[in-house]
Amino acid sequence: MLDLSPQDWTAVLLSLRIAVVATIVALPFGIAVAYLLARKSFWGKSLVDAVVHLPLVLPPVVTGYLLLITFGRKAPVGAFLADHFGIVFSFRWTGAALACGIMAFPLMVRAIRLSIEAIDRKLEDAAATLGANRFWNFLTITLPLTLPGIIAGAMLAFARALGEFGATITFVSNIPGETQTISAAIYTLTQVPGGDAAALSLVVVAVIISLAALVASEWFARRAAIRLHGG
Repeated sequence: MLDLSPQDWTAVLLSLRIAVVATIVALPFGIAVAYLLARKSFWGKSLVDAVVHLPLVLPPVVTGYLLLITFGRKAPVGAFLADHFGIVFSFRWTGAALACGIMAFPLMVRAIRLSIEAIDRKLEDAAATLGANRFWNFLTITLPLTLPGIIAGAMLAFARALGEFGATITFVSNIPGETQTISAAIYTLTQVPGGDAAALSLVVVAVIISLAALVASEWFARRAAIRLHGG
């Protein structure tokens, strides 16, 4: 069942690498956007919220195409990054991480935002009356209390990034050893006569990794909640 070829293992390891990088890079932005949406009132807030969640409702291929015409080698942003900083996203694993991060971002933001909104504002107000400035209040009160939501959001983003296919294959194609993730490898194997057994093995690996991520998310979130609230 798990008799994978070296190329299949390369796809698994690459998928893990892409999902981890996408989650880590997206996390600070996710916390910032979640805090903004949970705590601030401003003109256009509904529009910002809609844009953040847009990848959830857009076809993934559309998101991938938008990334291609924005960050492609000859696209305005992509050309600028390549010429001035040597950063290339299209048809590279870094582009796959970018696509996965964008697709997973709404799930991360939503989990963290709900956690922030559940915090008793009286705790933050009490810290402010004791002289804590806004940044210190966030660092010592809001952020620790949001930890279960941050863990849940990060794990959900990781699992979503691990399974991303449409946006990734549209933006960075399906290059073995460079951009071929588990999903792309499974798709390729289903198109090859006699590839069903190898595809099934990759499916089993994907299910195991995703289940492990979700179980770990629940365990870490519970541990964090116990440490913060006792019980």
